[in-house]
Amino acid sequence: MQPTRPPQRPLRGITLKILSVIVFIVMSALIKSVAQHVPPGQTVFFRSLFAIPVIVVWLALRRELRGGLGTSNPLGHVWRGVMGTLAMGLGFAGLAFLPLPEVTAISYAGPLLTVIFAAMFLGEEVRAFRISAVALGIAGVMIVLWPRLSLTDGTASHTEALGAMLVLGAAVFAALAQVFVRKLVDGEKTAAIVFWFSTTATVLSLATLPYGWVIPTAREAAILVLAGLLGGVGQILLTSSYREADASLIAPFDYASMLFSLAIGYAVFDEAPTLTMLAGAALIIAAGILIIWRERKLGLERARQRKAMSPGG
Repeated sequence: MQPTRPPQRPLRGITLKILSVIVFIVMSALIKSVAQHVPPGQTVFFRSLFAIPVIVVWLALRRELRGGLGTSNPLGHVWRGVMGTLAMGLGFAGLAFLPLPEVTAISYAGPLLTVIFAAMFLGEEVRAFRISAVALGIAGVMIVLWPRLSLTDGTASHTEALGAMLVLGAAVFAALAQVFVRKLVDGEKTAAIVFWFSTTATVLSLATLPYGWVIPTAREAAILVLAGLLGGVGQILLTSSYREADASLIAPFDYASMLFSLAIGYAVFDEAPTLTMLAGAALIIAAGILIIWRERKLGLERARQRKAMSPGG
């Protein structure tokens, strides 16, 4: 007998997904508020360390703590941790130089690059439709990046260019991390993937200790701890959302983060979006939604084929 699938609760899943998006954007805003003084490696340490207690409590409540953390692929977790930690560190560094909405828009390159890397490293088939959608999204990323990279005409500063490249680098490593996650999910439990990433990132971030960690003020320490706790909460909300509804339904709500980053950027950091940034972000979001729509359509077709080929089909 096939295991019974948990009942689908799409409204609950969407609600949890949107809550996770809000939590992660608030976390990013908190990190941005201290990014001028606290180095990114130290921020990664706080973000990862203080997420662990939240995750452990959640796993204990779900009775997954004892049997859910075992792994048969420790090296896979290490590589996923390295890529994820680099993505986190570069993204946090970029927050010091660029407005929050721009960081959010550039980070949307991650899922687009995942399509490319999955084809390169996992042998996934990528047809013309997805290639076209990825090309559209990359064009949007270039529209967002171009004003920050135009040093010759004086429209951008070197710090802005650095920030843009840092965030783009974060998107690249985030995409590579997702490739490793795709390999891990075949034989590893979600609880193990979530827990060991936070643990690995905590340990790896300590390697940056000799490179300029500072003694945070009481306010900065409180912000860093809160950012870590929110990171753990956001991860739980995100994981829980995918338990309640299909990924193809939930995934597009990632792009709600643009609305929240625009609101927080304007209200907290006095960051007004440019038309160029909004136009580029719109292209990136459109490309992402097209890819998700295509994946859903292919998934439905594969399900119909499996049903037709089954003995009782």
